[in-house]
Amino acid sequence: MNAFIKNTLLKNELRHTACREAVLEYFMGQNTALSHGNLEKDLATFDRVTIYRTLKTYLEKGILHKVLAEDGLRYALCKEACANHGHHHDHVHFKCTACGKITCLDQIDVPAIVLPTGFVRHELNLLIQGVCDKC
Repeated sequence: MNAFIKNTLLKNELRHTACREAVLEYFMGQNTALSHGNLEKDLATFDRVTIYRTLKTYLEKGILHKVLAEDGLRYALCKEACANHGHHHDHVHFKCTACGKITCLDQIDVPAIVLPTGFVRHELNLLIQGVCDKC
């Protein structure tokens, strides 16, 4: 088992399972946010419920974060800070309209958004669509 996967599971007090290992390994090999369907298709040895539960656990532990796209929910690996301090995802996501990849753009500051009185923000999702540097 890869050292990153082993350390991630240990640090988050998660039991090692074949699905947990396979899902983390799959995310490590991709440079884009992934849908449940992507995982289900490419990790066909595991049923959809097992994959869903793994994704849900990884979200709760700060290993993955959600990316809302017009075609549904995607998931991306979190940076180290999320596991230590809770999710910090006030960053931009970029979806390429040519290749479909969704990339986290952590280096871009999200403008301050002032909500009306009485509104409380729990999360912020900013998705920009266009053509990536590879296309």
